[in-house]
Amino acid sequence: MREQKLDLVKRFGFKLHLITWTGEETPPLGKSSLEQLAAACQDGDRKAQKALFDALSPKMMAVCLRYMGKREDAEDILQEGFVTLFTKIDSYQGTGSFEGWARRIFVNTALMHLRRTDALAQSEDIAEVRGLFTEEATPVQKMGYRDLVRLIAALPAEARTVFNMFVVEGYSHKEIAEELGCTEATSRSRLQRARLKLQEMIKKEQ
Repeated sequence: MREQKLDLVKRFGFKLHLITWTGEETPPLGKSSLEQLAAACQDGDRKAQKALFDALSPKMMAVCLRYMGKREDAEDILQEGFVTLFTKIDSYQGTGSFEGWARRIFVNTALMHLRRTDALAQSEDIAEVRGLFTEEATPVQKMGYRDLVRLIAALPAEARTVFNMFVVEGYSHKEIAEELGCTEATSRSRLQRARLKLQEMIKKEQ
């Protein structure tokens, strides 16, 4: 991927290394401000592009890191996602949250990369995952954000992806199955395995 990395400096005039992510999703500008910046970007305003980039980068970096696990990979996805965002920004019609519209771009960019690299190719035998479909609360809910991100990053790719999509992004198992090309049972089993693995890691740190 690094050989094919798109260059934000050449395309839009600002550098990825300006981002310093500290493990927190820094709140971006308010909804009206983001939408105003988006409108200005649609008019080709380079200063607005830079301001929107600065406003969204910390939160979208957190999204990318949750899916990719490694900072280097997350930075690649972040850069590719921003190129897609600015290329397609004219398609944003002003309905709904701009941040939500942007977030979907970064999630889709991460998912496309994971599919390209076969990171989600691991399959499960349905007979092996029966009884793993419970949705009860776990110690994960008691974790601080920074620690939770760190532990999620350590999950296997297929479990990490489903955990992010279901718990963080709010996808249903049906939507996850459609996005990843698997069954709903597989989605449920990966979610449960992610939760069990997270509980195991939490216990080791206590």
